[in-house]
Amino acid sequence: MPGMEREVAFKDLAGNRVAGILASPEAGTDRVVVLCHGFLSSKQSTTNKVLTALLLDQGIATFRFDFFGQGESEGLFEHTTVTTAVNQAMAALDYVISNGFLRLGLMGSSFGGLVATLVASRPLKGAAVLSALSLKCPVPDFPEMLRLEFGKAGMERWKESNEIPNVTGGSEPIRLRYAFYEDCLVHDAYKAAEAIRAPVLIVQGDQDEHVPLHQSGRLFEAIRSEKRLELLPGANHGFTNAEDFRTMTRLQADWLTRHLSAERP
Repeated sequence: MPGMEREVAFKDLAGNRVAGILASPEAGTDRVVVLCHGFLSSKQSTTNKVLTALLLDQGIATFRFDFFGQGESEGLFEHTTVTTAVNQAMAALDYVISNGFLRLGLMGSSFGGLVATLVASRPLKGAAVLSALSLKCPVPDFPEMLRLEFGKAGMERWKESNEIPNVTGGSEPIRLRYAFYEDCLVHDAYKAAEAIRAPVLIVQGDQDEHVPLHQSGRLFEAIRSEKRLELLPGANHGFTNAEDFRTMTRLQADWLTRHLSAERP
């Protein structure tokens, strides 16, 4: 991978320590893509690392970080909320802007796609410009997905126990306060999408077993800027087929590269 990687840490608005990695091309650049990982994942996800390699090849830096209570960031996962994640993504954007990056891209996977959508509707500091938003199977209506995933009985158990089934495939339940669901309800990603001015790409598999396809369709309809929706035939939520994964990452990298390479407005 051409370029240099540097481990960094910054604080979110609540003073929590957030761990990140800044990967920069050797020649330097004012272009960077901030990468938001998925639920129960980390900054070192395969998607994040592959996109970093593809973007560095195009002279674009990346900044990947761990959300609250995940990876190397401070906090207990059971206390995480969408509000906390949004605040940390905003702090990550502020961090790269303070380090001289002016042309920004934002990419979010699944839960990170919800966060990235909410963040992309907000203004940036100073002269920085959000040039592109790229979403991998985003979850604009997380409460609906949770209700479909767990069912009525599962939601009641969650409310009583503050535990959810291990959605990553493990046998042990995961501690997560029911307040996470209640906090989800106050965030409207469809409404936020109407305020996004950057070009937006959505990539999802048409066999996604977690995120209903109608969510991406409704999100796409709400976006008023330049937009593109790619539904990959046969691909699942994790793009576990190697060819599906290559197609998904190439679509993301090409979109981000094209829009970050264009002349600034």
